[in-house]
Amino acid sequence: MSSSPGGRPPDPRHPADAAGEASQETLPHVAPQLRALRRRRGLTLEAAAQRAELSPAHLSRLETGRRQPSLPMLLGLARVYGTTVSELLGEKPPESEPVVRAGRMGPAEADGWSYRRAGGPGRAMQALRVKVPYGAQGDLVRVHPGEEWLYVLAGRLRLTLGDVVHELSPGDSAHFDSLTPHRIAAAVPEGAELLFVHTLLQSPDPHSHPHA
Repeated sequence: MSSSPGGRPPDPRHPADAAGEASQETLPHVAPQLRALRRRRGLTLEAAAQRAELSPAHLSRLETGRRQPSLPMLLGLARVYGTTVSELLGEKPPESEPVVRAGRMGPAEADGWSYRRAGGPGRAMQALRVKVPYGAQGDLVRVHPGEEWLYVLAGRLRLTLGDVVHELSPGDSAHFDSLTPHRIAAAVPEGAELLFVHTLLQSPDPHSHPHA
């Protein structure tokens, strides 16, 4: 088993350890896109890593394609760079097209998660259709500005908000403030499928918020 940056054992609850080794065929455009967006924002590797709560070494591995980002990690980096997951994935469909056709955009996979874009790019509200695998990143706590809404399509989902745990079945939904420490995980071995919507908001001072 490989060790994580700093020589400590890998910890699936830590964002820097949650992603596995990169699969160039899975997300081929992410690495150069991450580097280009960081430079466009005028951020050093160290500054961007601190805002995303990653180590500089881990962010460097993401930018060189040696590691594959998880979905929560992509969401966090999108907020840091003031962009969308779609742009991080290199997807640039016409901005004026309001309809997302089934099958037009193939699913992307990262760290066991599978997701499709379900809304238009460049919007303050981002919509995804997500498949959450069982046991993947169930302990990864997230805290960030904005709101999140989710609707369970299949399977069962475990949603933790602060100290309260909720189990959601198909047809159940949740809408919450993203500054509440939260985590999502599949509650059954077959995983869960959901519609997921989040607002793309940046904190004026990312360092002032609690760390996950």
